[in-house]
Amino acid sequence: MLELFDVCKTFNAKTIFEKVALDHVSLKVNDGDFISIIGANGAGKSTLFNAICGSFLTDSGRIILDGEDITFKPDHKRAKTIGRLFQDPMRGSAPGMSIEENLALAAGHGGWLSKISKADKEAFRERLSLLGMGLEDRMRQPVGLLSGGQRQALTLLMSTFNPPKLLLLDEHTAALDPATSEKVLELTKSIVRDNRLTCLMITHNMQSALDLGNRTIMMHGGRIIYDVSGDTRNGLEVSDLLSQFKAAAGKDLDNDRMMLV
Repeated sequence: MLELFDVCKTFNAKTIFEKVALDHVSLKVNDGDFISIIGANGAGKSTLFNAICGSFLTDSGRIILDGEDITFKPDHKRAKTIGRLFQDPMRGSAPGMSIEENLALAAGHGGWLSKISKADKEAFRERLSLLGMGLEDRMRQPVGLLSGGQRQALTLLMSTFNPPKLLLLDEHTAALDPATSEKVLELTKSIVRDNRLTCLMITHNMQSALDLGNRTIMMHGGRIIYDVSGDTRNGLEVSDLLSQFKAAAGKDLDNDRMMLV
């Protein structure tokens, strides 16, 4: 489904600010995988997503999506098959446009927003009702007036309105309060399951990294240092992840953003 072969990326090469962000990363993601990715700040998690999305060209290596080499494909063309949510709920939607206009863009109406049909509106209403937030009764309201949780849930819906080949979740609940975060995570699980999506999710919550999906990857120093799934993963606890990090990285995981429970 998604394969990375020996991908490297260094920023500010040959200067005092040189930073090796991806260090010969190879990864195979199977159809239907839901992979949680953990690691301290600077481990390379978001850089990995940026490489997959085409935010920059990698220095070397290849990226294959569904059998197609997308290594040099521009980001706007990759966006047709790759959905992404960010940590900031303000990204991913147009705040000055209404909910139904944002959904029309997600559905592929482009600039013909004035031609949103009655059937379209009914389809939007049906999809919004699945969120359980009452947004189906506020479709003409500007998105900028929504709460962070409502906006993130809407962005999740928009990113999967036309199910992508790959969904990337970049700490998409980190800016939300605990109750709202839990609700958005439940929505995430149901949308991924119902649409049979292949999904990669960055999280700083180590318990969530074990509870969600079918596979957990740990990154450090631009490398994947641990990759676990199946029965081995099912028997792990957070303390085991900490031990694995120390064994692979040679030091304790010391990052105040990591949540252990």
